Amino acid sequence: MNRSSTPALPRVVPLTPRGQRTREKLLRAAETLFGDKGYEHASIADITREAEVALGTFYVYFPDKQSIFVEVVDELGARLRRLLAESVARCEDRLAVEREGLRTFFQFASRERHLYRIVRQAEFVDEACYRRYYERFARGYVSGLKRAMDAGEVRRMDPEVLAYCLMGMGDFLGMRWVLWEGDAGLEHVLDTAMALLRHGLDARAAGAPAPEKKRARKPRAPRSKTS
Repeated sequence: MNRSSTPALPRVVPLTPRGQRTREKLLRAAETLFGDKGYEHASIADITREAEVALGTFYVYFPDKQSIFVEVVDELGARLRRLLAESVARCEDRLAVEREGLRTFFQFASRERHLYRIVRQAEFVDEACYRRYYERFARGYVSGLKRAMDAGEVRRMDPEVLAYCLMGMGDFLGMRWVLWEGDAGLEHVLDTAMALLRHGLDARAAGAPAPEKKRARKPRAPRSKTS
């Protein structure tokens, strides 16, 4: 059963460089432990021990474990979105954006091995956080697709539905070939994904002739027997 989402609390922003470093250490420690042990088994004491700070210091920056988990998920999403935006900034058309975006996502997932496990847990820890993670990606995706449609680079269709289709494709390809296989054959994966985006599933749309249908033979009328 999902935990109810906690009301958004104002984040404590440290005023000193030392405070900023301490808060960052807590976030990085929490990210590591939520990825390694899971939310249920990672305690606040574990987080402060990993961050090498006193237990009471945790509560200077975060009211509870759920709050730091939500911030870890939000920050993972923000880091990935920022990296994606930088990587596709010089792409000349939408197909180039899609290929470079997929490549960048695969590289990020390869480096941030905890990404999938932490985001999956968010569905059960804080549903609003889980939805927000994907909705923020979708908003940027929809805007980019609308611009591509206006430029004649993408067929006109529902941009939000298309955004979630493309996000789902990247998510599952990353899980299969980065998380499970350790980056095996990614160029082939990229080539196949881009062929799908460029030509679709229908072989006829890619210019291939439709297979000929075999004509069913008509049964011969039985010969009449002569007496």
